[in-house]
Amino acid sequence: MEFWINQTFNGISYAALLFLFGGGMSLIFGVMRIVNIAHGIFYLVGAYVGYVVVRKTGNFYLGLLAACIVVALTGMLLERFLLREFQGQMLRQMLMTMGITLFFQDLLLVIFKGYPVTITAPAWTLGTVQIGQYYFHNLRLFMIAAAVVTYIVLWLFQKKTRAGAIMRAAVDNKEMSQGVGINVNLVTMGVFGLGAMLAAFAGVIGGSFTAVYPGLDFEVLPFAFIVVIVGGMGSLTGAVCGAVIVALIDNFGKALFPELAYFTLFLPMAIVLAIRPQGLFGRK
Repeated sequence: MEFWINQTFNGISYAALLFLFGGGMSLIFGVMRIVNIAHGIFYLVGAYVGYVVVRKTGNFYLGLLAACIVVALTGMLLERFLLREFQGQMLRQMLMTMGITLFFQDLLLVIFKGYPVTITAPAWTLGTVQIGQYYFHNLRLFMIAAAVVTYIVLWLFQKKTRAGAIMRAAVDNKEMSQGVGINVNLVTMGVFGLGAMLAAFAGVIGGSFTAVYPGLDFEVLPFAFIVVIVGGMGSLTGAVCGAVIVALIDNFGKALFPELAYFTLFLPMAIVLAIRPQGLFGRK
């Protein structure tokens, strides 16, 4: 029983990180139809920005805020000056985001010399909480709480605010939205910045749990794609369900069948694509 409880808890905390990371890609994919190869580099840049700020100030939360702001602004500028010219041209957008990734990879390699770094988490996250005979790590609880709060805030933004209604309108019918006076370009730039910010948020939290190093962006990127495909693009609820399914299957798969780790990782995606190509909560 202890094995199953520990693995389930680890899987849920991993799912929280996947939601923070994959949720941003789901928003970008759902609103802009961009296969954003650069989403992984936003995660990595956010982690490195958080590392620098935390190292200079000793304040984890200030590093988290700085990473979100820097990466969100960077994402908005990239969308405005590099990606907007290729609206509706998916192949060119993919190539452009790949070029952005390679540029930032080399830039980070020059600045940080390729050495692995770890972000110092708040002191209170280093302890554990005992529930009955089981112990749960505070940092993993923090990851889960951060994901829950993020989901609630984004859901309220989408469903209960005028800006969220405008965003939904731009997704459903771009031409009609432009016809009634909605600045669709501003909406897409804001959504791209929001998605990049979520990746940076996940990068700082993930960087306090594991090391940050060159190449990490390409290691985490497939997980974001799988979460989007399983959950359905543009759906926050789908991103949550996709993250939980992928994380639990991957976590138990590695624990029980380590030699089949990649098979268990892509298994849920293959099943969903075969049965429901638009994803669990996606629309045709």
